[in-house]
Amino acid sequence: MKEVYSISRDGIILHVKVVPRASKNEVIGIMGDRLKVKIKAPPVDGEANAEIIRFFSKLLGIPKKQIKILRGLNASSKDILFYNMDENLITRIL
Repeated sequence: MKEVYSISRDGIILHVKVVPRASKNEVIGIMGDRLKVKIKAPPVDGEANAEIIRFFSKLLGIPKKQIKILRGLNASSKDILFYNMDENLITRIL
């Protein structure tokens, strides 16, 4: 089984499956090799992408500029980079 994250020289890359138009923002759990996250925003005009960054920023207490969507801007499967973070990030999310 693959991990839901990988380590890069810039930080941690979290592999996420986003479910838009949910009733609330929340981490659901691990689904295969991705972390399943529900987001209230619809997948229109980048709203879900902006909401996922706001959600993780608030959840982890880190600035939004420390989070970047690397892959999946137009897909539900996303790879999100958390700059200058270590594996403790995963523990904090779960």
